[in-house]
Amino acid sequence: MTELKDNQLELHKFRLRLTVVGGVVFTCFALLLARLVWLQVVKHEDYAVKAEDNRISLVPIQPNRGLIVDRNGVVLARNYSAYTLEITPSKLTATLDETIDALSKLVVIDIKDRKRFRHLLEESKRFESVPLRTRLTDEEVARFTAQHFRFPGVEIQARLFRQYPLGETASHVIGFIGRVNQAEAKALADSDQGANYNGADHIGKEGIEKSYERQLHGTTGYEEVEVSAGGRAVRTLSRRNATPGSNLILSIDIELQKVIEEAFGEWRGALVAIEPETGDILAYVSRPGFDPNLFVDGIDTQSWNELNTSLDRPMVNRPLSGTYPPGSTFKPFMALAALERGYRTPGQSIHDAGFFTLGGHRFRDDKPGGHGTVDMFKSISESCDTYYYILGNEMGIDTISEFMKPFGFGQLTGIDLEHEKQGVLPSKEWKRNRFKKNAAAQRWQLGDTISISIGNGYNNYTPLQMAHAVANLANNGVVMKPHLVKILEDGGTHARQLTVARESYRIPLKQQNVDFIKSAMVGVTTSGTASKVFANAGYISGGKTGTAQLFAIKKNEKYNAKLVAAHLRDNALYTAFAPADKPRIAIAVVVENGGFGAAVAAPIVRKALDFYLLGKRPNQKDTTPVPKEDAVLRSVDDIEAEHGVVEPKPGVDTPGNTE
Repeated sequence: MTELKDNQLELHKFRLRLTVVGGVVFTCFALLLARLVWLQVVKHEDYAVKAEDNRISLVPIQPNRGLIVDRNGVVLARNYSAYTLEITPSKLTATLDETIDALSKLVVIDIKDRKRFRHLLEESKRFESVPLRTRLTDEEVARFTAQHFRFPGVEIQARLFRQYPLGETASHVIGFIGRVNQAEAKALADSDQGANYNGADHIGKEGIEKSYERQLHGTTGYEEVEVSAGGRAVRTLSRRNATPGSNLILSIDIELQKVIEEAFGEWRGALVAIEPETGDILAYVSRPGFDPNLFVDGIDTQSWNELNTSLDRPMVNRPLSGTYPPGSTFKPFMALAALERGYRTPGQSIHDAGFFTLGGHRFRDDKPGGHGTVDMFKSISESCDTYYYILGNEMGIDTISEFMKPFGFGQLTGIDLEHEKQGVLPSKEWKRNRFKKNAAAQRWQLGDTISISIGNGYNNYTPLQMAHAVANLANNGVVMKPHLVKILEDGGTHARQLTVARESYRIPLKQQNVDFIKSAMVGVTTSGTASKVFANAGYISGGKTGTAQLFAIKKNEKYNAKLVAAHLRDNALYTAFAPADKPRIAIAVVVENGGFGAAVAAPIVRKALDFYLLGKRPNQKDTTPVPKEDAVLRSVDDIEAEHGVVEPKPGVDTPGNTE
């Protein structure tokens, strides 16, 4: 039997399906239209900006880092272009070790390169490129380029490199640059300099390179590049050139610096030479030094360990952060304080029997039997301890401290280097603060003042402060801020600007008193403790020898350098200015464990002054006797005959010194 269809029902169902499908289609198109309106009308501006950003890439253009030159234009830090082989770990398809082993068949990669790379890798992110080899030869570049397709994630980049052509010379002045580590990157990002360091991978780490980082770095430029969807550069749309960093013209005379560094030989120590009238630092020596070129690409572990664990501490910036008792170089300032405060006149004399007794303690002079009748001139030229024991006891510590402060003792000089140490200018207040947790130790003892009066005890100053003080004395109390950078030369306009244009302040001093102290210091070089060193000098200079004892010997024993470990032997010091009538240079030198100031420190200053004032180099004919390096190993009898001996000071006092 044939089934009859309900055509009307079928037609109704068909129309219903068609309506549903049509509704769905309409809804979809409505949604698409709404989305299109949202994207093209409502969000047009936002997405237009994003599309433009995707189309245009901003490529940072690194500025040329400023040059560093000495006062005569000798280049101390410069830039050069070279190729470097770099690896981006996140883009590698093989393991890191396999990649490096394969690369070593194309270019030379030694053990130091691998160690340095591993060290840099620890401080970098996986998506950052890390240099494996720098300064590739043209042949190495060609070999790698031919095989580039085998090494995804490995690129050759052309970069500017920093170079220090004089190596170790003046290394603590110049400092060095190194790769930006994570802490530095975060600090830059949080500062107003973040945008200026886009694409930068090096930054100043030490010395002038660090303290003048902003000026040396310059201003980063940008290039607007149109890129395809695949990231390929299509064309350059615009360009804003980078502004080179400023050039730094130092006050340093690098030839004088070389002469002094050579004069130190194997001795450790520091020397600072200042032009009193301007505050220009003419020489800034810290021995031993280091080669700053080691740090530019990232120092390898072996080299770093050698520098960091050396007993000679080559990384310590001694003029800035080394602190030392000044020894008898403190005496001219003590004498000037006595004249200015009315405690002495130049003609007043004392009788030195070889000791001064206070509270049952005997403070011995450096010369057995004493110096006899001693006036102020003789107290400086022959360095009489007893004279200053008596004087210091009368003046008191607060008078001494108050007078010494304006000269810069125990004060930050404000030099254009970071991490300057303040040192210690002792006073009653200082001792109370120093020993807060020990009430008994807070009390100022009379014996403390006695030791301080001859430059020992709690006295502790940097060589920079000592040189600054002598420069202030030589400049008749006119204080100029010591500085290493004399002129800033703008990288764009080449306009020049003095860094220190005027005096800081003036110390109120009577000129006749200053002139007398200077004449007594001239006596040191003509008839006193340094007369042998400066015989036939060809100029007249003022000076003061000093020796600071580091090792306390037992009561009634005599100092014998042979019996003292080398690192505990006396420090040798010498301060000077020249020419005496119109000083052009003031110097302070500390030779660690060098022994007597006249034997080791003064000859270094003689060589420096000979070169600076006469143009005479040490290898030219010189009739001045130069002590042997083992001068501190002479017998006690020899020491007594020529200089006297160091005697112990019982009780609370500090051992005396021998010139």
